[in-house]
Amino acid sequence: MNTNIPEWVKPAVWGGIAGAVVITIVGFSADWIVTTGAADKQAERRAEQAVIAALTPVCVAQFKKMAKEKQTTHLAALKDENYWKRGDYIEEQGWATMPGSKEPNDEVADACAEELLKVAKK
Repeated sequence: MNTNIPEWVKPAVWGGIAGAVVITIVGFSADWIVTTGAADKQAERRAEQAVIAALTPVCVAQFKKMAKEKQTTHLAALKDENYWKRGDYIEEQGWATMPGSKEPNDEVADACAEELLKVAKK
């Protein structure tokens, strides 16, 4: 065995290993380090949120195409709906069905309901 290795090397190596383990644990716990799968999920969710944000004004615009009297009636009906059914109400009216689509988008309907209720408060 080589006896020329200074005594401080062994504790330094163990300290480096322990530090690497701690940094890894803290990094993953604090989301400073993410796996490829987690990054893909985050990117997908952000893309979905961007699409919802882009399509919600289209839904609101489709609502605003109606006469003011009908808008008032529908806003009152929307307010009377239970919170979890407001998106369904928007879908039933067809406002969450985007031009060129056959089916409404659930998340757009929910966001649209929130926006319409904000407009109604003004």
